[in-house]
Amino acid sequence: MMMELDIVSLSRLQFAVTAMYHFLFVPLTLGLSILLAIMETVYVMTGRLIWRQMTKFWGTLFGINFVTGVATGVVMEFQFGMNWSYYSHYVGDIFGAPLALEGLMAFFLEATFIGLFFFGWDRLSKIGHLTVTYLMAIGSNISALWILVANGWMQNPVGSRFNPETMRMEITDFFAVVFNPVAQAKVVHTVSAGYVTASIFILGVSAWYMLKGRHLELAKRSMTVAASFGLAGALSVVVLGDESGYLTSDHQSMKMAAIEAMWDTEPAPASFTLIGVPDQENRVTHYAIHIPYVMGLIGTRSLTIEIPGINQLVLQAQDRIRDGIRAYDALQTIKATPRGEQAPAEAKQAFEQYGERLGYGLLLKKYVDDPRTATDEQIVAAANDTVPGVLPLFIAFRVMVGLSFYFLLLTGTFFFLSARRKLDKHRWLLWVAVFSIPLPWLAAEMGWLVAEFGRQPWSIEGVLPTAVAVSNLSPVTVLISLTGFILIYTVLFIIEMGVMIRAIRNGPQPDHAPVSAPFEKPVPSKPVQIGEAK
Repeated sequence: MMMELDIVSLSRLQFAVTAMYHFLFVPLTLGLSILLAIMETVYVMTGRLIWRQMTKFWGTLFGINFVTGVATGVVMEFQFGMNWSYYSHYVGDIFGAPLALEGLMAFFLEATFIGLFFFGWDRLSKIGHLTVTYLMAIGSNISALWILVANGWMQNPVGSRFNPETMRMEITDFFAVVFNPVAQAKVVHTVSAGYVTASIFILGVSAWYMLKGRHLELAKRSMTVAASFGLAGALSVVVLGDESGYLTSDHQSMKMAAIEAMWDTEPAPASFTLIGVPDQENRVTHYAIHIPYVMGLIGTRSLTIEIPGINQLVLQAQDRIRDGIRAYDALQTIKATPRGEQAPAEAKQAFEQYGERLGYGLLLKKYVDDPRTATDEQIVAAANDTVPGVLPLFIAFRVMVGLSFYFLLLTGTFFFLSARRKLDKHRWLLWVAVFSIPLPWLAAEMGWLVAEFGRQPWSIEGVLPTAVAVSNLSPVTVLISLTGFILIYTVLFIIEMGVMIRAIRNGPQPDHAPVSAPFEKPVPSKPVQIGEAK
């Protein structure tokens, strides 16, 4: 079924294109920043120039990736005002806070120390430059923290309430927003995925050098560091993936049911569908192979708690939409009260009772201007809209999980070979590492598809429908900007890949540490008098 070229679909597509393109650069930035700090730490501790050369070489690739990531990330923030103006108005008081902190605390910290990292090698002491590298890594990860706090609030909007006087969501507890369990699990899971991405990238490039017989000393040491770091990251991804699944079942039941293509509630503990072909129109999964108990353990961590199915959740959504209509009616009464007068007590009481369901009432805006006039058929249609696309979620989730276990196996294998000093004994494994380079990006994009596509039809889960959040633009305007972004991003991607490949082919450059420590006054040598030389 082809997507309709309406303003909502085009705005969603444009944000998806820019966000998923931007996220091609984020994981590598996160992971390489930490790996650079590890490599330079070894250099400072041992004084061996090979570790300095490794830090500078992988740092060059980090810099290329960082520049493109910043350029594409700035565009995303402007889109909130361009394409999602009502979203910005409705939740800007909450969503804007972590974005501002990301810009003030992380971006400037990160950008400042990246400059010192590249230009301070011969101007700072060893300890001074190492401190800069760690601050650069901390800045990169803090940047991810605040963005993921904002995204976690979109998935689980805690610490906030709707103010009927301002018609906006407002923060009631900033620390609840920051320590939102969904956000915290997302932070660690996403950052760990970045560590795996950088580790597989270094493994693959180093394996290519070994296959070509080039830069062997650098390649073997790089593979050792990447295998160890990647194995820890892969274990963290799997463990935190389980935590994310548990929280999704608790806070986003429809997303969990769609990921599993669970049409009806099963007796606890629910089985996991290993493979199958979900048919959303008929609400059945063809050719399904089930593994007993697994989904119940992932989703509830118990053998007795049920996971609700899609059909039951749709019926539940109908009841919530009717409550949302009551909240909308009370809100209109409050808004109609002349300034300076008290709103009717009945309206206030009704909004207190049903206000949390207002977002469900707004789902009807897709069908009628005034949700209070909606028919039963429109309520049923709006409830069915709460089911996201099951087939894409079903496939994306399984690709992501399958690749996560593959990375665990791959990094574990090279960790074992490194410990036994046999990294170069199996050429076929080196080729496996080379061809594995793109896979972490595929897994990361599938993860974001699960998180964002699975939240539909909500821009803020249970609070603001996506169809209501868009700007009042013409589809032609968005189509033109979308086409422009695709063209510009394609050119940027080709340029960035060309620069990265050239840097890899050229390899590390010869490097010599300064003879004397920077900022130390050289000791003047005593003139040699004639007759003193021996």
